[in-house]
Amino acid sequence: MRRLPFLLFRALTAFSALLVPAMVCLLLGYLLWRGLPVMGPELLFGHADPWKAVLGRAPVWDGLWPACVGTFHLVLLTMLLAVFPGVGCGMYLAEAATPRQKRVIGAAVDMLAGMPSIVMGLFGFMLILFLRHTFFPHANTGLLLAACCLALLVLPVLVASTREAMAAVPASLRLAAAACGLSRSQAMFHLFLPAAARGILGGVVLAVGRAAEDTAVILFTGVVANAGMPAGLLGKFEALSFDIYYISSQYQDQQELLRGFGAAALLLGISCLLLLAARVLENGFRKKWQGRA
Repeated sequence: MRRLPFLLFRALTAFSALLVPAMVCLLLGYLLWRGLPVMGPELLFGHADPWKAVLGRAPVWDGLWPACVGTFHLVLLTMLLAVFPGVGCGMYLAEAATPRQKRVIGAAVDMLAGMPSIVMGLFGFMLILFLRHTFFPHANTGLLLAACCLALLVLPVLVASTREAMAAVPASLRLAAAACGLSRSQAMFHLFLPAAARGILGGVVLAVGRAAEDTAVILFTGVVANAGMPAGLLGKFEALSFDIYYISSQYQDQQELLRGFGAAALLLGISCLLLLAARVLENGFRKKWQGRA
């Protein structure tokens, strides 16, 4: 009788452990079942010639190619804005910050990490309204504003991954740097940073995936349905995540709904590839510097 509570607890935990992957497989299976049949050139380019569409010589009105290009530009600009401050902040917290600075900056990073993405989008929208009424009356939402808000959203991911990667550098390497008479900056840039490079790069890949799949931020900061190819940093743009939201809420027939499933399957494939790349980089880092797979 005394073993009954333990056996019941073990059964419940085993059921919970099986329930999570089962739900994930069910969700992914349904999405792929509906989305894979429509995958093909027509999903990306519609009735336009694929080669001319890629070269920008033919507009694409009924395909996902403009959304793919807009997502690529958005993620690239977001990473250009976020990687340097995120990695730099993580390095500072791991190597140079005092205990008080670690508490203050760490609390700010945690607060930023816990902020809902919709709030970040509203912040960008209110910033445009403020600029219109003060310094720039012609300010408007666009690709640059969306990238800035997304950069703030992924910044905690970069800070945390860099801080953990730098903290995981073996103590033997730090002792060797001190024994060789290297200064703090020399040891950081010539030993510690190369040693933590794989872990930092894994965090960058995770941040790329986070930026590519978020919808709430760009919803208020410049994304527009059927905007076409991005016209510039201040122009409107399309994105895969927003296309999925727009199609699922505004579809007129079954074919258009299947197009939304195809877009979701395409974005899912991109996210899975990024997560796989992050896991490979993380495992390589651990195997090389911590002696385990």
